[in-house]
Amino acid sequence: MTFNDIFKSNFLENVTSVSPLDMVLALVLAFAVGMFIFLVYKRTYSGVMYSSSFGVTLVALTMITTLVILAVTSNVVLSLGMVGALSIVRFRTAIKEPLDIAFLFWSIAAGIVLAAGMIPLAVFGSVIIGIILLIFANRKSDVNPYIVVIKCDGQASEKKVLEELEKNTKKCVVKSKTAQKGSVELSLEVRLKDDNTDFVNALADIEGVQSAVLVSYNGDYMG
Repeated sequence: MTFNDIFKSNFLENVTSVSPLDMVLALVLAFAVGMFIFLVYKRTYSGVMYSSSFGVTLVALTMITTLVILAVTSNVVLSLGMVGALSIVRFRTAIKEPLDIAFLFWSIAAGIVLAAGMIPLAVFGSVIIGIILLIFANRKSDVNPYIVVIKCDGQASEKKVLEELEKNTKKCVVKSKTAQKGSVELSLEVRLKDDNTDFVNALADIEGVQSAVLVSYNGDYMG
C-alpha cells in the first residue's frame, strides 16, 4: 500500500465523534475539578503576593486540556495537527514558587484523565492530592526565621553584637559578612525565643553600631 492509497481509502471518514452529552459532562467535571484545584491552591498559598489570576488559570487550564484531549481522541488527523501546533508554543512566564509547578501539572493531568474517560481516577486522585497538599503545605515551622542586618564600625562592636544575639535568640548563624575600611555589614539568620523584638533596640544602642534591621523571610537565602 502506498501513501496515495491511504488517502484514497475511507480512512479519513472513519473517525469517531464526541457526543454533546459527553462534551458537556467532561467540561462540567473539568470545571469542578479545576475549582477544587483552585481552592486548594488558595488555601495552601504561602508566598508574598497572592495572584488570583493564577488561580483562574488553573481552572481554565483544566478545561482547556480536557477540550484538547477530547478533540485529539476523536480525530486521528486532528491529533497529528495538534502535535505540530502545540510544538511551537513557548511559555515565557517565570514560575516564582516551586509549588506552583505542581499545581500546573495537576491541572493538566486532571484534564487529560477526565478527557480519557477515567472519571473516578480524576476525582479520587485529585481529592487525595488535595488532602496531601493541605496537610504538608500548611505545616508551618514552630519558629519563624528572621534576618538581622547589622552595620557597625569594627571588630569590637561586631563581637558585642554577636554576644547580644546569642543571649536573646535561640539560634544565630552568620549568612554573609561585608567588610570595608571602617565599616562592617553582617547578615545573620536568627530564631527568636518569643515574639519580643526589643533586642533590636539593644543592638542599635551598642557603641559602634550604625544600624540594626530585623527582616522576616521564608528560609530561602540568596547569597
